[in-house]
Amino acid sequence: MSEADAVTTKPSNFIRQIIDKDLASGKHNSVHTRFPPEPNGYLHIGHAKSICLNFGIAQDYQGQCNLRFDDTNPEKEEIDYVHSIMDDVNWLGFQWNGEICYSSNYFDQLYQYAVELIEKGLAYVDKLSPDEIREYRGTLTAPGKNSPYRDTSPEENLAQFEKMRAGEFAEGSCCLRAKINMASPVMCMRDPVLYRVKFAHHHQTGDKWCIYPMYDFTHCISDALEGITHSLCTLEFQDNRQLYDWVLDNITIDCHPRQYEFSRLNLEYTVMSKRKLNSLVTEKLVSGWNDPRMPTIAGLRRRGYTPGSIQEFSKRIGITKQENMIEIGMLEACIREDLEHSAPRAMAVIDPVKLVISNLAPEHNEMLSAPVHPKDESMGVRQLPFTKEIFIDRADFREEANKKYKRLVLGKEVRLRNAYVVRADEVIKDDKGEIQEIHCTYDPETLGVNPADGRKVKGVIHWVSATQSVPAEFRIYDRLFSVANPAAADDFHEVLNPESLVIKQGFAEQSLKMAKVEQAYQFEREGYFCADNQDSSEDGLVFNLTVALRDTWGG
Repeated sequence: MSEADAVTTKPSNFIRQIIDKDLASGKHNSVHTRFPPEPNGYLHIGHAKSICLNFGIAQDYQGQCNLRFDDTNPEKEEIDYVHSIMDDVNWLGFQWNGEICYSSNYFDQLYQYAVELIEKGLAYVDKLSPDEIREYRGTLTAPGKNSPYRDTSPEENLAQFEKMRAGEFAEGSCCLRAKINMASPVMCMRDPVLYRVKFAHHHQTGDKWCIYPMYDFTHCISDALEGITHSLCTLEFQDNRQLYDWVLDNITIDCHPRQYEFSRLNLEYTVMSKRKLNSLVTEKLVSGWNDPRMPTIAGLRRRGYTPGSIQEFSKRIGITKQENMIEIGMLEACIREDLEHSAPRAMAVIDPVKLVISNLAPEHNEMLSAPVHPKDESMGVRQLPFTKEIFIDRADFREEANKKYKRLVLGKEVRLRNAYVVRADEVIKDDKGEIQEIHCTYDPETLGVNPADGRKVKGVIHWVSATQSVPAEFRIYDRLFSVANPAAADDFHEVLNPESLVIKQGFAEQSLKMAKVEQAYQFEREGYFCADNQDSSEDGLVFNLTVALRDTWGG
């Protein structure tokens, strides 16, 4: 295979193989997928995998992909979630075909299909309580038993269903159930609920309805009405495929899509359960759905992850039916590789200590040039003011050290990045013994060159001017949990990482004063950071650590 072919070849998986076969046989002339989120929370990186799959397939096969909100539970849904989901899909680099779709667009048709099932004797209004329905359903080892309302006549069921729609029954007092098989080995086929009574305002339909269809009834019909050819979902819906097919087989509808399941994303050091993520937010264990420690797309974006890095991650983990735990190092590697080539370089001192250059005049202000990117001259140069007082990182100085320590040591030399060689001569301490200043001298003949007398200076440290830098807050984010699989813990609260956020006050080079939100930088020798998209401004810079320069967990 040529290099050009390697670049253009699309990743294959069992779903793409099915699509290839369907197109070759003439079963389908084109491909139509959909991404169907429920608007009851923010999307996370597991949803990003599904977005990349559904929209990516549509792109690669010159087909279509719908964005459809499965909005059948108004009590848990909000219009803000709708807008956030649309933003996430667009930010990831995808665009849906046509208008936004809502399952609620089809409520009238869904109601008529429910009527059709009743008329065929395949659905009935059940007045058992929710607890009784659960009791009658049976267990995995014992079959269920029929409801006493199961054999009510179609005429009576139609009348009862109309009363449900008219609001004549209280919530929980009755529901519409499919009439399938209470002895089925598949639990979802034991006369599943199709409609329930809910007196709730809907963000799309207002107060038109007081009965709402269940997801399993709605989803397959919505797929069919939209002409979806390949309905892709995660493995937990594998058993539900029987109900998906049963509904479509028993109503009068032209299109009959096929459902295919793939494994969901399980990522180390985080949780993907929307319930658990919601508890982190509501219990204020994080600052919100877009907290940079959250696995939400909004959180990853705020932390500094790029659409390209998430798309690449989705490509690398692949699409299979095998459940597994993905190493978070793979995600971090994707963002490092992306930013290595694109992120401008800058210097920031996160834990500052002052270094005073004794042999410089107080008014000295020398502008030094440094590349914006060492491997891309087209990105230009930036100016660094070199002044009598500068800041270095406290960890870059020791009064005594062995030969393995390659930074500044009292009585020894080190090079300042893009500047001169300096020698530490004296330290000034406060009453508690804390170093307040390091006094040093610089060698004016060492800008960009080694000392003329041949002495070797091995270490290089970063710095910023103390008088011409900008103060900034640095949020050092780490993994939210201290164990790789927090979902397996008895209480995931007990394995929260207390060091998942450390806030530092430091200084950044003056070129960063105008840093745009979400702009990524490599702070030399520190890591990749971005300006926070919520709290950072020209009047108060806030930078988030996206990822360290190397995997500090993996060694």
